[in-house]
Amino acid sequence: MNQTKTSVLEAAYFFKKFMQSPKSIGSIVPSSSFLARAMLDPIPWDSLNAIVELGAGTGVLTRRVNDRKPHGCQALILEKDDDMRARLQARYPNLTVRSDAERIAEYLHELGLPAVDCILSGLPFTNFSTGQRKRILEEVMRSLRPGGLFVAFQYSLQMKNEFKQMFDSVDIQLVPFNLPPAFVSVCRKSK
Repeated sequence: MNQTKTSVLEAAYFFKKFMQSPKSIGSIVPSSSFLARAMLDPIPWDSLNAIVELGAGTGVLTRRVNDRKPHGCQALILEKDDDMRARLQARYPNLTVRSDAERIAEYLHELGLPAVDCILSGLPFTNFSTGQRKRILEEVMRSLRPGGLFVAFQYSLQMKNEFKQMFDSVDIQLVPFNLPPAFVSVCRKSK
């Protein structure tokens, strides 16, 4: 199947999932290549030992993580939606795919990883309750090594202050060529 047809089918599938559960999916279409680039460019790929992706959806970032991660780097991919998670497991049998972003540390323990270098997030935090956001961000902090990166995209700046309270540094970039336009926050945990 050619790339264009695959992209159209993925977009249609994503839209269907959004219509079924707009609060957990967060967008009507998958992330653009521009957004994927903005998310992945800050990562120090040469020295990466372990990476986590939260809210993998149809795998736009997952595919790129799988292609770019160095040999021996472990990747934990989290997706709550059962159908999307099953598709990711089938497509990436070499990656560890699980369901719950509130259990990152538990999954890392199962893999024998005390901490990771980077956590990517496509989770729609603004759709979550305050308690759920807090639990997920606590898991992120618990799971990142000192100096590790948390790279998240959102469709508003609502999370900006929460990120700034938790992380040593937060750089925010607007990605206009995405539907809808998105903000990428590159957050560094203190050393």
